Amino acid sequence: MSKLPLLTGKELISFLKTLGFIEKRQKGSHVFLSHKDGRSTVVPVHSGETIGRGLLSKILTDIEITKEEFSKLIK
Repeated sequence: MSKLPLLTGKELISFLKTLGFIEKRQKGSHVFLSHKDGRSTVVPVHSGETIGRGLLSKILTDIEITKEEFSKLIK
């Protein structure tokens, strides 16, 4: 299995929007996104920082996408 790529919060939000997620609200640096089928997640946006692989793995679990599917879709 390959390592997950390092993405910034803004890059991850852009990716999630291509999957049909929309920004519901923001509290501080945390953006809440949801999908019309009920899936939702929170993405922190800190300028100049990448999302850690552990947090990215948790977000993928929230949106019900496997790491392999994510790797194929992100390319």
